[in-house]
Order: sequence, then C-alpha cells, then structure tokens
Amino acid sequence: MRIVQTVFGVFHHFDLARELERRGHLERVYSTFPWRRLQREGLEHRLVETFPWIHMAEYAAGRSPVDLRWLSDHLGVANALAFDQWTLGRLKHLKQRPDALVGISGSSLSSGAWLQREGGVFVCDRGSTHQRYQQQIVEEEYAIWGVTRPVSDERDTVREEAIYKQADAITVPSAYVRRTFVEMGVPDEKLFTIPYGVRLDNFRPVAEAAVGEFNVLFAGAPGLRKGVPYLLQAFAALKHPRKSLRIAGYIQENLKAALKVLPLEKVEFLGPISQAELVEQMSRSHVLVLPSIEDGFGLVMAEAMACGCPVISSTNTGGSQLYTDGVEGFIVPIRDAGAIADRMQRLADEPELQQSMRAAGLRKVHSLGGWTAYGDLWEKVLLQLTAGRG
Repeated sequence: MRIVQTVFGVFHHFDLARELERRGHLERVYSTFPWRRLQREGLEHRLVETFPWIHMAEYAAGRSPVDLRWLSDHLGVANALAFDQWTLGRLKHLKQRPDALVGISGSSLSSGAWLQREGGVFVCDRGSTHQRYQQQIVEEEYAIWGVTRPVSDERDTVREEAIYKQADAITVPSAYVRRTFVEMGVPDEKLFTIPYGVRLDNFRPVAEAAVGEFNVLFAGAPGLRKGVPYLLQAFAALKHPRKSLRIAGYIQENLKAALKVLPLEKVEFLGPISQAELVEQMSRSHVLVLPSIEDGFGLVMAEAMACGCPVISSTNTGGSQLYTDGVEGFIVPIRDAGAIADRMQRLADEPELQQSMRAAGLRKVHSLGGWTAYGDLWEKVLLQLTAGRG
C-alpha cells in the first residue's frame, strides 16, 4: 500500500507519517513548511517535499503587530489553491500511482479528484468540527464578546465543503466532531473516528507540582474559540492564597479586546514556548484547563496527562474520547465559568484528589499506546478503503 499525505505545516500529520513509514506504506509527505522546520520531525528528506513560499508569507502576516487579517486571508486562500496544483504536479511525476492520498482538510481538492480518476482513494483528514458548524458556533462567541470580524473566509468554507463531498472518506479525531458532520448532512458511513495519540518519549513527568501552591495552565492558541474568557473568570473566583494561571501560546487578535474587561490578577501570559518548556509547565501544574467552545481533539489534554497533570476540558474538546469525567479529570459545559471554578476549587481543596487524578491520567495515556495505536487504526482504515482498487 502506497500512501501520500498533504498538510499545511505539521499538525499531527507527521506523527501519522512516521507510523505509515514504520509500516512500509509512506510514499511522500507534501507540506507547506520549509525543510529546515520539518527536519526535526524524524523523516528522511527523500520522503518529504515542500511548497513553503506562500505559507511563510501568510504566517508572517498573521503575526504582524498590525492587524493584517485581510492579507493573511487572501494569502491563505492562495496558498491552499497553489499547494493543491503543485501537489497535483508532484503526483503525476511519481513513478507509480499512490493507492491513497490523505489530505489535511482544506487541501488537495484537485489532486484528490485526479487520484480518484486514476483508481486511487482520496481521504480528507479533519481535525476540527465541520467547517460550517465551526463557523456558526464561533460566530456566536464573537457576538457575545462584541467582535465583528469574520470567523473565517467564506472561500475556505466553500472549498472545505467541496472536499467533504469529493472525498471517499473523512477521518475525524472524536465522536464530538463526528456528530457535527452528521448534523451538517454528511453520511455517517463516510466518517471514521481515529483519536490522536501522544509522544510518550517526549511528554513525561519531569517535576512535581509544588505543595502549598495551585498552578493552573492553559496551552494552545489563546482566543475566543478556546474559551479563554471563561477560564479567566473562573480563575478569578478560585480561592487559594498561592494560586497562579499561566497561559502559553500566541494571543489571538479576537481575544485582545475582551482582555481589557476580564480579570487578570495573578495571570501570566507566556507567549509561544518550546516543547521542553511546555513539558516543564505541565509537570509543575496542578491542572490544565481547556475550556474550548469548539475543538476537535485538544492534543494538549493527552500531553498534560502524560506529564502527570489532571485536565479540565469542555464537552466540545473531544475530552470524553480520551478520559472519564471524575477519574482522570473533569468535563464541563461550554461557556460555564462557574463549573470550571468549582472543579478547580475541588482540586485545590483536595490534594489527594489531585494526586489520584494524576496517577489515573498516567495510567490512561500509557494504556492508549501513544501514536502506535493511532497508526494501527489508520492502517486498518486505509486497507479497508483501498481493498479491490488498483
């Protein structure tokens, strides 16, 4: 079985690529990141080809101190379309036609359709909820906080929906994401649920959470979609003499206005941090909170558990796919600062509960088998989809 992948940047696709390569199935990974960034992912250069030029410009525009959303939107659309055409050209020049193309959502509409005509399989891999569903629920959140900017470019949404229709199958990381696709009219039989893994060699306890303190951590892309305002409200209500909240990640533009009216006492914004520093922060924190309004499957949940840090997540994170409410952590409704505060208070007041959840979380992530089980599920799905083709 010969598999090619397309991905904007990295995401979880290089974890999949390593698993496919280990099983002898990987033909190529096509990415929009430069090789100097991708070489750390552990694949031989011969297996990785890059088309980085437009994506790097989009990346720079998105992190400009001036709001260049209009430019980054145009560059994002241009990147997706040009990457697709470039991929199509690369596929046509391969010595042997691949059996399947696994494209991260938003990529490979033309190249996937071409491979289908040649007898291959096109799989759309979607890490978040259905694009239209995502747009609608985040628009609701923007309205709550008075943000008038568009959630996404309609051109992206239209292309995503065309890909969902074109693909032979759509892979998703959680039952929550799967439900949103069914609600939006995608046949359930077209959907395959494959939860993400965690690199247990990279994420492990390297320190202990300090006794007498209560350290809360958020890691991700701090913004309205991630529910950060409700975490800030909940943290302000938490009663503990030595509490702290650290927020790691690049602050999204849509959150900046809300921060002016939210409580920020004892809150530290770390900005983007390295993986090694993230492991340190997770190991020293008493809880990681992921209160997302919409999140397909927050990888940081499993990573935190692997570092011995209990998790509080919302129902819209895929957390129920990973752990049991009240055992390894807590699952709360979206937009419920009171529920978040209550669960944090329980952990702060009951050190023995924090320790039992820490131990249970470590047992859970190790029982899931890291990314190996993820690779096993993917291999099974791809063998099923390609059976009889070629």
